Amino acid sequence: MAWTKYQLFLAGLMLTTGSLNTLSAKWADMFSAKGCKDDPEHKFSHPFVQAVGMFLGELSCLAVFYLLLCHDRRSPEPKMNPGQSFNPLLFFPPAMCDMTATSIMYVALNMTSASSFQMLRGAVIIFTGLLSVAFLGRRLIPSQWLGIFITIVGLVIVGLADFFSGNRSSEHKLSDVITGDLLIILAQVIVSVQMVLEEKFVYKHDVHPLKAVGTEGFFGFIVLSLLLIPMYFIHVGGFSDNPRQVLEDALDAFCQIGHQPLILLALLGNTVSIAFFNFAGISVTKEISATTRMVLDSLRTLVIWAVSLALGWEVFHGLQVLGFLVLLIGAGLYNGLHRPLLERIPCCAGLVSTEEEISPGERERLLDAGRVQVADDS
Repeated sequence: MAWTKYQLFLAGLMLTTGSLNTLSAKWADMFSAKGCKDDPEHKFSHPFVQAVGMFLGELSCLAVFYLLLCHDRRSPEPKMNPGQSFNPLLFFPPAMCDMTATSIMYVALNMTSASSFQMLRGAVIIFTGLLSVAFLGRRLIPSQWLGIFITIVGLVIVGLADFFSGNRSSEHKLSDVITGDLLIILAQVIVSVQMVLEEKFVYKHDVHPLKAVGTEGFFGFIVLSLLLIPMYFIHVGGFSDNPRQVLEDALDAFCQIGHQPLILLALLGNTVSIAFFNFAGISVTKEISATTRMVLDSLRTLVIWAVSLALGWEVFHGLQVLGFLVLLIGAGLYNGLHRPLLERIPCCAGLVSTEEEISPGERERLLDAGRVQVADDS
């Protein structure tokens, strides 16, 4: 069945904004500008300020939800399901996981390439699968275990590509690249905890996805904005790249933006893109399928990589191609993308039926479990 123009628009919007989200964050990291007072020119290294901007983008999804709801209620036949009432504090624990993971990933993005950043986020499959078995009592089918194993192999290949390219990179030291890659994987452990918490305590309340993203964005924005105050006084030495060597110097960030307005453009690109990405992702799941959403999410890794190469942000490495393909196969197996192909082969159709352990509706929900990632994106 051919896609409608609206479905094509949603798919294009998701792919574009999803790619722009990571690329704009990396672009901001590449600027150098003067700070406050007589500080010399230095790199814009403010991961926690960037994370606040990301949560502002998620928070805007709450406004979009109420605008859509208001518009729908004015129509003669309202179709939008606002979901049942719930205690917003249910979202506080997963929002704190999201806040921690997002902040760690923005720190890591300062240390490694945008393409590796996006590829290594595929590690979330491993930890989500293991935690769902341990805490949700889920039984993974053989293809999901195989997908987890293949994903591990893909992560090793991407890590080796970073190791070899790090030796000849002028932008990032090898130690920074390795540290950044490890931080990204650590962040995926926290993201997987977030997903398990959401599925165990939140999804059963039938909350509209836009309202869920917006509520988590609200808590993340408020808490992290308040945490910027103590971060201004916490000295961390050489771990920080700002002149005062504190955990986060928000004032320095604003001064640098004043001296180099393009930084503000990059930050706004990050904030706006995460809002549209969440909206487009939820709409793709609704209008097309969650499987299509997963494929588009994988394709944005390819777009980010291609744009980074075209702009000269990183050098081509053949191992990254292999790593990307292996990660794609692992994600496809874990999410069941092999099933439609096997069902068309008469001799393999029986394998699909014997492997079935969860209902189609549950698989659809599992495929949609990555809706809050920044960049995913989180």
